[in-house]
Amino acid sequence: MLDSIHVGMTGLLGYAKGLRVIANNTANLNTPGYKAATLQFSDLFYAASQGAGGSSAHLGYGLATGGTQLDFRQGDLRQTGNDFDLGVDGEGLFVLRTADGATRYTRAGQFEFNQDGLFVNRIDGSTVVGVDASGQPVDLKLDGLHTVPGKPTTSARFTGNLSSTLTEHTVNSVKVYDAIGEQHILSLKLTNSDPATGTWDLAVLDGTTSVGSGQLVFADGKPTAATAKLSFSYQPAGREARQLTLDFSSDVTSFASGNLSTLAMTAQDGLAPGDLSKVSFDATGTLVASYSNGDTVKGARLLLARFRTPDAVRPEGANQFAQANGLAWETGVAGQGAFGAVRTGVLEISNVDLSREFSDLVVMQRGYQASSQVLSTANDMLQELFRMKSK
Repeated sequence: MLDSIHVGMTGLLGYAKGLRVIANNTANLNTPGYKAATLQFSDLFYAASQGAGGSSAHLGYGLATGGTQLDFRQGDLRQTGNDFDLGVDGEGLFVLRTADGATRYTRAGQFEFNQDGLFVNRIDGSTVVGVDASGQPVDLKLDGLHTVPGKPTTSARFTGNLSSTLTEHTVNSVKVYDAIGEQHILSLKLTNSDPATGTWDLAVLDGTTSVGSGQLVFADGKPTAATAKLSFSYQPAGREARQLTLDFSSDVTSFASGNLSTLAMTAQDGLAPGDLSKVSFDATGTLVASYSNGDTVKGARLLLARFRTPDAVRPEGANQFAQANGLAWETGVAGQGAFGAVRTGVLEISNVDLSREFSDLVVMQRGYQASSQVLSTANDMLQELFRMKSK
Protein backbone atom coordinates (compact mmCIF):
# COMPACT_ATOMS: atom_id res chain seq x y z
CA MET A 1 0.00 0.00 0.00
CA LEU A 2 2.85 2.36 0.69
CA ASP A 3 4.10 1.61 -2.82
CA SER A 4 0.62 2.44 -4.13
CA ILE A 5 0.80 5.84 -2.44
CA HIS A 6 4.14 6.46 -4.12
CA VAL A 7 2.76 5.42 -7.50
CA GLY A 8 -0.26 7.70 -7.04
CA MET A 9 2.05 10.59 -6.14
CA THR A 10 4.02 10.14 -9.38
CA GLY A 11 0.72 10.41 -11.25
CA LEU A 12 -0.23 13.61 -9.42
CA LEU A 13 3.18 15.17 -10.11
CA GLY A 14 3.21 14.08 -13.75
CA TYR A 15 -0.28 15.33 -14.57
CA ALA A 16 0.42 18.57 -12.72
CA LYS A 17 3.39 19.14 -15.04
CA GLY A 18 1.20 18.27 -18.03
CA LEU A 19 -1.35 20.83 -16.85
CA ARG A 20 1.38 23.44 -16.59
CA VAL A 21 2.48 22.79 -20.19
CA ILE A 22 -1.13 23.12 -21.39
CA ALA A 23 -1.56 26.30 -19.36
CA ASN A 24 1.58 27.77 -20.92
CA ASN A 25 0.40 26.86 -24.43
CA THR A 26 -3.01 28.39 -23.81
CA ALA A 27 -1.55 31.55 -22.26
CA ASN A 28 0.62 32.05 -25.37
CA LEU A 29 -2.25 31.56 -27.81
CA ASN A 30 -1.65 35.06 -29.26
CA THR A 31 2.13 35.23 -28.82
CA PRO A 32 3.84 35.80 -32.22
CA GLY A 33 6.15 32.98 -33.21
CA TYR A 34 5.22 30.79 -30.23
CA LYS A 35 5.55 27.03 -30.75
CA ALA A 36 3.29 24.71 -28.78
CA ALA A 37 4.91 22.14 -26.49
CA THR A 38 3.82 18.65 -25.49
CA LEU A 39 5.00 16.90 -22.32
CA GLN A 40 6.40 13.41 -22.87
CA PHE A 41 5.17 10.65 -20.50
CA SER A 42 6.70 7.25 -19.79
CA ASP A 43 6.35 4.55 -17.15
CA LEU A 44 8.88 4.25 -14.35
CA PHE A 45 11.13 1.23 -13.70
CA TYR A 46 9.72 -2.15 -12.69
CA ALA A 47 10.56 -4.50 -9.83
CA ALA A 48 10.20 -8.24 -10.21
CA SER A 49 8.62 -10.32 -7.41
CA GLN A 50 8.00 -14.03 -7.03
CA GLY A 51 4.39 -15.01 -7.60
CA ALA A 52 2.48 -18.21 -6.88
CA GLY A 53 3.61 -21.33 -8.72
CA GLY A 54 7.06 -19.84 -9.38
CA SER A 55 5.77 -17.15 -11.77
CA SER A 56 7.28 -13.68 -11.64
CA ALA A 57 5.33 -10.43 -11.33
CA HIS A 58 6.64 -7.11 -12.70
CA LEU A 59 5.31 -4.27 -10.62
CA GLY A 60 5.75 -0.72 -11.88
CA TYR A 61 6.71 2.31 -9.82
CA GLY A 62 4.48 4.83 -11.52
CA LEU A 63 4.60 7.68 -14.04
CA ALA A 64 7.71 9.47 -15.32
CA THR A 65 7.82 12.71 -17.32
CA GLY A 66 10.47 13.34 -19.93
CA GLY A 67 11.20 16.53 -21.82
CA THR A 68 8.78 18.68 -23.75
CA GLN A 69 8.50 18.24 -27.51
CA LEU A 70 8.14 21.49 -29.48
CA ASP A 71 5.75 21.58 -32.43
CA PHE A 72 7.47 23.59 -35.15
CA ARG A 73 4.60 23.58 -37.61
CA GLN A 74 4.33 27.02 -39.19
CA GLY A 75 1.66 29.29 -37.76
CA ASP A 76 -0.53 31.53 -39.90
CA LEU A 77 1.00 34.75 -41.24
CA ARG A 78 -1.21 37.63 -40.11
CA GLN A 79 -1.12 41.08 -41.74
CA THR A 80 -0.02 43.94 -39.48
CA GLY A 81 0.66 46.76 -41.94
CA ASN A 82 4.07 47.45 -40.35
CA ASP A 83 6.83 47.15 -42.98
CA PHE A 84 9.29 45.95 -40.35
CA ASP A 85 7.11 43.11 -39.11
CA LEU A 86 8.56 40.12 -40.96
CA GLY A 87 7.53 36.50 -41.31
CA VAL A 88 9.20 33.48 -42.90
CA ASP A 89 7.15 31.30 -45.23
CA GLY A 90 9.33 28.21 -44.82
CA GLU A 91 11.59 26.59 -42.24
CA GLY A 92 13.99 29.45 -41.58
CA LEU A 93 14.32 31.40 -38.33
CA PHE A 94 15.68 34.91 -37.98
CA VAL A 95 19.07 35.16 -36.27
CA LEU A 96 19.57 37.54 -33.34
CA ARG A 97 22.64 38.58 -31.37
CA THR A 98 22.01 39.59 -27.76
CA ALA A 99 23.85 42.29 -25.82
CA ASP A 100 26.19 39.69 -24.31
CA GLY A 101 27.03 38.25 -27.75
CA ALA A 102 24.86 35.11 -27.55
CA THR A 103 23.12 33.85 -30.66
CA ARG A 104 19.36 33.38 -30.56
CA TYR A 105 16.78 32.39 -33.15
CA THR A 106 13.17 33.48 -33.56
CA ARG A 107 10.12 33.14 -35.79
CA ALA A 108 8.63 36.35 -34.35
CA GLY A 109 9.87 39.08 -36.69
CA GLN A 110 8.92 42.05 -34.51
CA PHE A 111 11.71 44.34 -35.67
CA GLU A 112 12.51 48.03 -36.05
CA PHE A 113 15.36 50.45 -36.78
CA ASN A 114 16.45 52.03 -33.51
CA GLN A 115 17.64 55.62 -33.02
CA ASP A 116 21.13 54.63 -34.17
CA GLY A 117 19.78 53.22 -37.44
CA LEU A 118 20.43 49.61 -36.35
CA PHE A 119 17.86 46.91 -37.17
CA VAL A 120 16.88 45.33 -33.85
CA ASN A 121 14.29 43.15 -32.17
CA ARG A 122 11.58 45.33 -30.61
CA ILE A 123 11.15 42.96 -27.65
CA ASP A 124 14.64 43.10 -26.15
CA GLY A 125 16.74 45.28 -28.47
CA SER A 126 18.90 42.37 -29.66
CA THR A 127 20.54 42.92 -33.05
CA VAL A 128 19.10 41.27 -36.16
CA VAL A 129 21.94 39.59 -38.05
CA GLY A 130 22.34 39.98 -41.80
CA VAL A 131 24.82 38.75 -44.38
CA ASP A 132 26.77 40.77 -46.96
CA ALA A 133 27.51 39.92 -50.60
CA SER A 134 30.53 37.84 -49.59
CA GLY A 135 28.48 35.76 -47.14
CA GLN A 136 29.90 37.33 -43.96
CA PRO A 137 27.57 38.13 -41.02
CA VAL A 138 26.93 41.88 -40.67
CA ASP A 139 24.61 44.25 -38.85
CA LEU A 140 21.69 45.67 -40.80
CA LYS A 141 21.92 49.46 -40.46
CA LEU A 142 21.13 52.69 -42.28
CA ASP A 143 24.65 54.14 -42.18
CA GLY A 144 25.53 55.47 -45.63
CA LEU A 145 21.97 55.05 -46.93
CA HIS A 146 20.36 58.37 -45.93
CA THR A 147 21.14 60.06 -49.24
CA VAL A 148 22.08 58.92 -52.71
CA PRO A 149 24.10 60.97 -55.23
CA GLY A 150 22.72 61.98 -58.59
CA LYS A 151 23.45 60.07 -61.79
CA PRO A 152 24.48 61.72 -65.07
CA THR A 153 22.25 61.20 -68.08
CA THR A 154 23.80 58.88 -70.66
CA SER A 155 20.74 58.27 -72.82
CA ALA A 156 17.54 60.16 -73.64
CA ARG A 157 14.73 58.42 -75.51
CA PHE A 158 12.31 60.13 -77.91
CA THR A 159 8.94 59.04 -79.28
CA GLY A 160 6.29 60.55 -81.52
CA ASN A 161 5.82 61.61 -85.15
CA LEU A 162 7.97 64.20 -86.91
CA SER A 163 5.77 65.64 -89.66
CA SER A 164 7.49 65.18 -93.00
CA THR A 165 5.69 68.26 -94.37
CA LEU A 166 7.39 70.64 -91.92
CA THR A 167 10.62 72.45 -92.64
CA GLU A 168 11.62 72.84 -89.00
CA HIS A 169 10.67 71.46 -85.62
CA THR A 170 12.04 72.23 -82.17
CA VAL A 171 11.82 69.90 -79.19
CA ASN A 172 12.05 71.95 -76.00
CA SER A 173 12.51 70.91 -72.36
CA VAL A 174 15.00 68.11 -72.97
CA LYS A 175 15.97 67.67 -69.29
CA VAL A 176 19.28 65.95 -68.57
CA TYR A 177 21.55 65.65 -65.52
CA ASP A 178 25.29 66.18 -65.18
CA ALA A 179 27.81 64.21 -63.08
CA ILE A 180 26.66 65.74 -59.75
CA GLY A 181 22.96 65.42 -60.52
CA GLU A 182 22.34 69.04 -61.52
CA GLN A 183 19.62 69.44 -64.12
CA HIS A 184 20.17 71.12 -67.51
CA ILE A 185 17.51 72.06 -70.05
CA LEU A 186 18.49 71.38 -73.65
CA SER A 187 16.54 71.89 -76.85
CA LEU A 188 16.70 69.95 -80.09
CA LYS A 189 16.31 71.81 -83.39
CA LEU A 190 15.48 69.68 -86.44
CA THR A 191 15.68 71.05 -89.99
CA ASN A 192 14.20 69.19 -92.99
CA SER A 193 17.30 69.46 -95.21
CA ASP A 194 16.21 66.98 -97.90
CA PRO A 195 12.51 66.07 -97.97
CA ALA A 196 13.04 63.75 -100.92
CA THR A 197 15.31 61.43 -98.94
CA GLY A 198 13.76 62.11 -95.52
CA THR A 199 16.94 63.69 -94.15
CA TRP A 200 16.79 65.99 -91.12
CA ASP A 201 19.69 67.98 -89.67
CA LEU A 202 19.83 67.96 -85.86
CA ALA A 203 21.32 70.63 -83.61
CA VAL A 204 21.42 70.20 -79.83
CA LEU A 205 21.38 73.53 -77.98
CA ASP A 206 22.18 74.40 -74.37
CA GLY A 207 20.50 77.76 -74.27
CA THR A 208 21.88 79.38 -77.43
CA THR A 209 25.10 77.33 -77.47
CA SER A 210 25.33 74.37 -79.83
CA VAL A 211 26.62 71.33 -77.95
CA GLY A 212 25.99 68.58 -80.53
CA SER A 213 24.84 67.96 -84.10
CA GLY A 214 24.04 65.15 -86.51
CA GLN A 215 21.56 63.83 -89.03
CA LEU A 216 18.40 61.76 -88.75
CA VAL A 217 17.38 59.90 -91.91
CA PHE A 218 13.98 58.26 -92.39
CA ALA A 219 13.19 55.38 -94.75
CA ASP A 220 9.53 54.46 -95.17
CA GLY A 221 8.69 56.69 -92.25
CA LYS A 222 11.12 55.08 -89.78
CA PRO A 223 14.65 56.11 -88.73
CA THR A 224 17.45 54.18 -90.41
CA ALA A 225 19.54 52.01 -88.09
CA ALA A 226 22.68 54.05 -88.83
CA THR A 227 21.12 57.37 -87.76
CA ALA A 228 18.56 56.28 -85.13
CA LYS A 229 20.95 57.13 -82.29
CA LEU A 230 22.91 60.37 -82.06
CA SER A 231 25.88 60.30 -79.66
CA PHE A 232 27.99 63.33 -78.77
CA SER A 233 30.21 64.60 -75.96
CA TYR A 234 28.26 66.95 -73.72
CA GLN A 235 30.17 69.19 -71.31
CA PRO A 236 28.11 71.56 -69.15
CA ALA A 237 29.88 74.66 -67.87
CA GLY A 238 32.22 73.75 -65.05
CA ARG A 239 31.60 69.99 -65.42
CA GLU A 240 33.53 67.18 -67.07
CA ALA A 241 32.51 65.99 -70.52
CA ARG A 242 30.32 62.87 -70.77
CA GLN A 243 28.89 60.93 -73.67
CA LEU A 244 25.18 61.61 -74.25
CA THR A 245 23.03 59.56 -76.65
CA LEU A 246 19.73 60.71 -78.14
CA ASP A 247 17.73 57.60 -78.99
CA PHE A 248 15.13 57.75 -81.81
CA SER A 249 15.13 54.01 -82.52
CA SER A 250 11.81 53.15 -80.89
CA ASP A 251 8.36 54.60 -81.66
CA VAL A 252 9.66 57.52 -83.73
CA THR A 253 8.11 58.04 -87.20
CA SER A 254 8.04 60.66 -89.95
CA PHE A 255 4.79 60.83 -91.87
CA ALA A 256 2.86 63.70 -93.40
CA SER A 257 0.65 65.24 -90.71
CA GLY A 258 0.37 68.88 -91.68
CA ASN A 259 1.86 71.27 -89.16
CA LEU A 260 1.46 68.84 -86.24
CA SER A 261 4.53 67.05 -84.85
CA THR A 262 4.41 65.06 -81.61
CA LEU A 263 8.10 64.23 -81.30
CA ALA A 264 9.18 64.67 -77.66
CA MET A 265 11.56 63.22 -75.09
CA THR A 266 9.80 60.60 -72.97
CA ALA A 267 12.57 59.16 -70.79
CA GLN A 268 16.18 59.62 -69.69
CA ASP A 269 18.36 57.64 -67.30
CA GLY A 270 19.82 60.44 -65.18
CA LEU A 271 18.80 61.27 -61.61
CA ALA A 272 18.98 64.19 -59.25
CA PRO A 273 20.37 63.57 -55.73
CA GLY A 274 17.79 61.89 -53.50
CA ASP A 275 16.92 61.58 -49.82
CA LEU A 276 15.90 58.35 -48.16
CA SER A 277 12.11 58.02 -48.28
CA LYS A 278 11.45 54.38 -47.40
CA VAL A 279 13.21 51.23 -46.20
CA SER A 280 11.77 47.76 -46.78
CA PHE A 281 12.73 44.13 -47.36
CA ASP A 282 11.97 42.04 -50.43
CA ALA A 283 11.08 38.33 -50.60
CA THR A 284 14.78 37.38 -50.55
CA GLY A 285 15.27 39.25 -47.27
CA THR A 286 17.30 41.99 -48.97
CA LEU A 287 17.27 45.48 -47.48
CA VAL A 288 15.88 47.90 -50.09
CA ALA A 289 16.31 51.66 -49.64
CA SER A 290 14.04 53.87 -51.76
CA TYR A 291 14.79 57.54 -52.45
CA SER A 292 12.90 60.69 -53.34
CA ASN A 293 14.43 60.71 -56.84
CA GLY A 294 13.00 57.28 -57.65
CA ASP A 295 16.30 55.45 -57.18
CA THR A 296 16.62 52.28 -55.10
CA VAL A 297 19.69 50.76 -53.44
CA LYS A 298 19.94 47.20 -52.13
CA GLY A 299 21.87 46.44 -48.96
CA ALA A 300 22.62 43.34 -46.90
CA ARG A 301 20.28 40.35 -46.67
CA LEU A 302 18.70 38.83 -43.58
CA LEU A 303 20.53 35.78 -42.27
CA LEU A 304 18.26 32.77 -41.66
CA ALA A 305 18.93 29.54 -39.77
CA ARG A 306 17.28 26.14 -39.59
CA PHE A 307 17.78 23.01 -37.48
CA ARG A 308 18.03 19.39 -38.62
CA THR A 309 16.38 17.88 -35.55
CA PRO A 310 14.16 19.25 -32.74
CA ASP A 311 16.79 17.99 -30.29
CA ALA A 312 18.93 20.94 -31.42
CA VAL A 313 16.39 23.47 -30.10
CA ARG A 314 16.08 24.90 -26.61
CA PRO A 315 13.39 27.52 -25.82
CA GLU A 316 14.78 30.62 -24.09
CA GLY A 317 11.65 32.73 -23.62
CA ALA A 318 10.89 36.09 -25.29
CA ASN A 319 9.92 34.16 -28.48
CA GLN A 320 13.51 33.00 -28.88
CA PHE A 321 15.37 29.70 -29.17
CA ALA A 322 18.98 28.59 -28.75
CA GLN A 323 21.15 25.71 -29.90
CA ALA A 324 20.97 22.64 -27.68
CA ASN A 325 22.89 19.41 -27.13
CA GLY A 326 25.86 20.68 -29.15
CA LEU A 327 23.93 20.22 -32.40
CA ALA A 328 24.79 22.85 -35.02
CA TRP A 329 22.24 24.72 -37.13
CA GLU A 330 22.39 25.47 -40.86
CA THR A 331 22.53 29.11 -41.96
CA GLY A 332 21.51 30.62 -45.27
CA VAL A 333 19.26 33.21 -46.87
CA ALA A 334 15.68 33.40 -48.07
CA GLY A 335 15.02 31.68 -51.38
CA GLN A 336 17.75 29.12 -50.71
CA GLY A 337 16.72 25.51 -50.12
CA ALA A 338 14.08 25.06 -47.42
CA PHE A 339 14.77 28.38 -45.69
CA GLY A 340 11.69 29.86 -47.34
CA ALA A 341 10.75 33.39 -48.38
CA VAL A 342 10.53 36.53 -46.27
CA ARG A 343 7.11 38.21 -46.10
CA THR A 344 6.83 41.86 -45.06
CA GLY A 345 4.06 43.47 -43.07
CA VAL A 346 3.10 40.18 -41.41
CA LEU A 347 3.73 38.29 -38.19
CA GLU A 348 3.58 34.55 -37.69
CA ILE A 349 1.06 33.87 -34.97
CA SER A 350 1.18 31.05 -32.45
CA ASN A 351 0.57 27.53 -33.77
CA VAL A 352 -1.34 26.51 -30.62
CA ASP A 353 -4.41 24.40 -31.49
CA LEU A 354 -6.92 25.43 -28.83
CA SER A 355 -9.30 22.50 -29.43
CA ARG A 356 -6.42 20.05 -28.95
CA GLU A 357 -5.30 21.82 -25.78
CA PHE A 358 -8.80 21.60 -24.31
CA SER A 359 -8.95 17.90 -25.16
CA ASP A 360 -5.59 17.32 -23.49
CA LEU A 361 -6.79 19.37 -20.54
CA VAL A 362 -9.67 16.94 -19.96
CA VAL A 363 -7.26 14.00 -20.17
CA MET A 364 -4.90 15.60 -17.62
CA GLN A 365 -7.80 16.38 -15.31
CA ARG A 366 -9.10 12.81 -15.42
CA GLY A 367 -5.61 11.40 -14.90
CA TYR A 368 -5.07 13.68 -11.91
CA GLN A 369 -8.43 12.69 -10.44
CA ALA A 370 -7.67 8.99 -10.94
CA SER A 371 -4.24 9.34 -9.30
CA SER A 372 -5.75 11.19 -6.34
CA GLN A 373 -8.34 8.41 -6.02
CA VAL A 374 -5.51 5.86 -5.80
CA LEU A 375 -4.02 7.86 -2.92
CA SER A 376 -7.37 8.12 -1.21
CA THR A 377 -8.05 4.38 -1.57
CA ALA A 378 -4.57 3.44 -0.31
CA ASN A 379 -5.07 5.75 2.64
CA ASP A 380 -8.41 4.12 3.47
CA MET A 381 -6.79 0.68 3.31
CA LEU A 382 -4.02 1.77 5.68
CA GLN A 383 -6.53 3.17 8.14
CA GLU A 384 -8.48 -0.09 8.00
CA LEU A 385 -5.26 -1.99 8.67
CA PHE A 386 -4.51 0.15 11.72
CA ARG A 387 -8.03 -0.40 13.07
CA MET A 388 -7.65 -4.16 12.66
CA LYS A 389 -4.35 -4.08 14.56
CA SER A 390 -5.79 -2.04 17.43
CA LYS A 391 -8.57 -4.58 18.09
